[in-house]
Amino acid sequence: MSVTQEQVLSVLRTVQDPDLHKDIVTLGFVKEVKIAGGDVDFTIELTTPACPVKDQLKDEAEAKVGALPGVSVARAKMTADVKARGGFGRQAVPGIRNIIAVGAGKGGVGKSTTSVNLAVALHKRGARVGLMDADVYGPNIPQMLGVKDQPDVNDDKKMIPPEAYGIKLISMGMLVPADQPIIWRGPMLHGAVQQFMRDVAWGELDYLVVDLPPGTGDVSLSMAQSVPVAGAVVVTTPQGVSVSDVRKAVGMYRQLNIPILGVIENMSYYDHPNGDRVHIFGQGGGRRMADDMGIPFLGEVPLDPQVAEGGDSGQPIVAMAPDKPAAKAFDDLAGKVAAQVSIQNMRVLRVIQTA
Repeated sequence: MSVTQEQVLSVLRTVQDPDLHKDIVTLGFVKEVKIAGGDVDFTIELTTPACPVKDQLKDEAEAKVGALPGVSVARAKMTADVKARGGFGRQAVPGIRNIIAVGAGKGGVGKSTTSVNLAVALHKRGARVGLMDADVYGPNIPQMLGVKDQPDVNDDKKMIPPEAYGIKLISMGMLVPADQPIIWRGPMLHGAVQQFMRDVAWGELDYLVVDLPPGTGDVSLSMAQSVPVAGAVVVTTPQGVSVSDVRKAVGMYRQLNIPILGVIENMSYYDHPNGDRVHIFGQGGGRRMADDMGIPFLGEVPLDPQVAEGGDSGQPIVAMAPDKPAAKAFDDLAGKVAAQVSIQNMRVLRVIQTA
């Protein structure tokens, strides 16, 4: 008995993407089906190479196709095409498909550490990634990635961003001496954001991660007004003071019509060598806040001295110690952030299609 393409597509319609809540055929993920005797090869094109359920979808699809009568071997080739966030009247940055803002209500919660490790983790999962240090007053991204070079300038008079750990990055810390304070008002901050977005030769990026200053100031407003932002990730600790300030940040993003991709709770706990789990800054504050405000809770990152050491030495823990619990947490969070971006982009596409 020879299997048909219609039979293959029929069983693939029973394979659902758990994040988008539709089957992979309806979503347009199945791109081609090739049948040669009992061998069936098909391509599943996801919306991100960092998809956290990629292996699950592959295994389920191969198992269901392989169970069809007449099929001896079923092979799924997994690819990805990252969708771009719609512009909604604001000029998109050429080559950049999605801008992910990483913010926090207050300083000291590990926002920059989270930005760095999310960017590196997204690259390790196969995405093309850039990192923009928009924390103009405290530009420490270069140190955290071990970059000391100033950007070169190409023939088009655009800055060429240095690379580290596979990601392109730009920061005011590359352009001014380390001990020189930056004392700027709003218009100058707006100009810096514009220059970093449009006067940098980013090339083709699936994700540009933007490390925002803490709080609800000019830089966040400038970015929201000038470029389409796929969504914002907010970082907090479990401590009540931090959670309270993050609520204000969430409120700002909502007023600016920036989707909230989710909450990351950093420094959630410390696993003592004696086996005890110690909640130094309290317990569960980030999850309770996310539930209360109706936004996704993406996960927890444990407190690990090696995270801070890696930031000081320019060695992000995701790259240098990938088996550590904190590194695994950041890697898992990168997949969830990418999934949330895909969810937001699919919503945008549906709105456009029905308009």
